[in-house]
Amino acid sequence: MSPGFGVFLKPLAGIIVLCGVLSAQSTKPEDLATGKVLVMERDASDPNFAESVILLVHYGSDGVVGLMLNRPSSVQVSSLNEIAGTAGRSDRLYIGGPVELDAVTALVKTTTPPPGGIRVAPNLYAAMTKRGLEAALKTSNGPEDLRIFVGYCGWSIPQLQNELKLGSWYIFDRGELFAFDSTPSTLWKRLIDRTGLKVAFAF
Repeated sequence: MSPGFGVFLKPLAGIIVLCGVLSAQSTKPEDLATGKVLVMERDASDPNFAESVILLVHYGSDGVVGLMLNRPSSVQVSSLNEIAGTAGRSDRLYIGGPVELDAVTALVKTTTPPPGGIRVAPNLYAAMTKRGLEAALKTSNGPEDLRIFVGYCGWSIPQLQNELKLGSWYIFDRGELFAFDSTPSTLWKRLIDRTGLKVAFAF
């Protein structure tokens, strides 16, 4: 080691540098599946999906359905007065996506699936029928185990796979960890930050 290089290192003697990439699970189209979470890139071309975090509740040959997890509205669940069990609920409805805003879906955290419920992940189901919604509301303790969405996101499989190839989305595993996030307004920022290089300095 040359003297000059040794002198350069001396000021760093008390510093530990920790570098690592905290990356998303994948950006590969073949890793798309029910229960995965899509996180939109920083520069979204479509304003409907800017800074969105989307849970895939169905991924099959007939298409893909997702729900935006981080778009709470100002409207209370109690406004759905045609659905039994919504009266008196002050928790907010979520905007699930730009498609069919009159469609209502509930995400339910339970070990017992509601009637007609679609399994999304362990102990997580999507209720898309009135019967399933009302059954889930009957046993719900509040927004910690049930969230209701109006509208949804929809793609064909080739369409979504192409968006992955163009770099529009990051894929995260274990959607059940994010479905009932307590601060959804910051969820996109927290997840997108995990897709980049993190450098920490400790003295």
